[in-house]
Amino acid sequence: MLSKKVDLSTKKESETEHTTTYGRRYFGEPVPKYVMPDDGMPARAAYQLIHDELNLDGNPSLNLASFVTTWMEPEATLLIAENLDKNYVDNDEYPQTTVIQERVVNMLARLFNAPEDCESVGTATIGSSEAIMLAVLAHKWTWRKRRQAEAKPCDNPNIVMGADVHTVWEKSARYFDVELKLIPLQEDTYIVSADEVAKEVDENTICVAAVLGTTFTGQMDPIKEINDLLVDVKKTKGWDIPLHVDGASGAFVAPFVDPDLEWDFRLEQVKSINASGHKYGLVYPGIGWLVMKDKNDLPEELVFRITYLGGEMTNYSLNFSKNSSPIIAQYYNFIRLGKSGYADIMTNMMSNSHYLAEKLRDTGKFEIINKQKTLPLVALRLKDAAFTVFQLSKMLRQKGWIVPAYYLPENAQDVAVMRMVIKENFSRDMVELLFSDIMQAYHSLELSEAEREERAKGKKNLSLLY
Repeated sequence: MLSKKVDLSTKKESETEHTTTYGRRYFGEPVPKYVMPDDGMPARAAYQLIHDELNLDGNPSLNLASFVTTWMEPEATLLIAENLDKNYVDNDEYPQTTVIQERVVNMLARLFNAPEDCESVGTATIGSSEAIMLAVLAHKWTWRKRRQAEAKPCDNPNIVMGADVHTVWEKSARYFDVELKLIPLQEDTYIVSADEVAKEVDENTICVAAVLGTTFTGQMDPIKEINDLLVDVKKTKGWDIPLHVDGASGAFVAPFVDPDLEWDFRLEQVKSINASGHKYGLVYPGIGWLVMKDKNDLPEELVFRITYLGGEMTNYSLNFSKNSSPIIAQYYNFIRLGKSGYADIMTNMMSNSHYLAEKLRDTGKFEIINKQKTLPLVALRLKDAAFTVFQLSKMLRQKGWIVPAYYLPENAQDVAVMRMVIKENFSRDMVELLFSDIMQAYHSLELSEAEREERAKGKKNLSLLY
């Protein structure tokens, strides 16, 4: 019996959209790039087109350039997915999310050793950049109000920091009309010193910024020494200059690997701290945190009370709408891991970074820059090599590794370094594989030009025999 012939032209699009994807017309035409198409396409085809194109991106598991978290537990991912449709700013509709944010701020204030007699305040942000900008605004307004109360001019505020800070500090100074006193780095040190800070501060300094783990080398500014300097300045000159700690990278590491290290609210002049939840806070991007030691450090004028969608809310941010998911994911990590869980993870990451640094140092071919281990990363420069870290980085990219190479800031701009950030999902086995590929790339680059030419000549002669 002959089978019945089916006229496919009469079948609806919805009936055929789940057939073999790559056989459809959507894969025989260029993907829309500059103009929205007149007609759409099946969901599966749209997904597959974008999915395949994104294969050209790097592999997050091999990305040693970024501090950003690339793995979370399935339960955290589920919570994120369940709350993707919640706009955090809708406090009246999603009041429990606001409660959870306040819990996280309180936990951070205590993690950063806020004194019991202080009423700490804070907020979630999109990342540390927004947190830093909010801190700069708070310190500028506090300084200006104090100057006005003393009938002194307040038209020339400045902020003092080392050149090892993140670019957002320069942005903040420019955007908010504050003079930037940027201290050049010391060669072979690559961080700022208290003595250099002392030369720059004056009665118009709204804040000094110190970094707990720089993005360039992972080193820590001498925060306690800078604090002690500012305490002395307050006693001798009457200038009450706050210290902000940029803990974007280190604020989720130091409390767990070195709890006795004094860098936080235990220090008298430390008035504000920012932290990146999406770095070593172990949350997917984007989430940052700003914590002020005391509510008096946050001028009331910067907090808006808004009637929105039927309820009254307070708002201290540079943006308005933002997703609730990262805030909830941060809280999940806190109650899931606890202090002991974070300590285990941070200790393991530090151990793996030490192991990689030792193996590279023992080859005699690399100088490890971050001898003071503040963060789980390895920053190095080459010793007497005939090639550059840029060439080494490029060759590693051929194996899929994303390892950044760059020059350091002013006064050390001739120093080229390569940096590898070790994250939670980077095992000891991955360290071994990375080291092997680094050395393979190194030895390949070590071949002299004459040897390369000789090999090429040999291959050419060999081809003439056939």
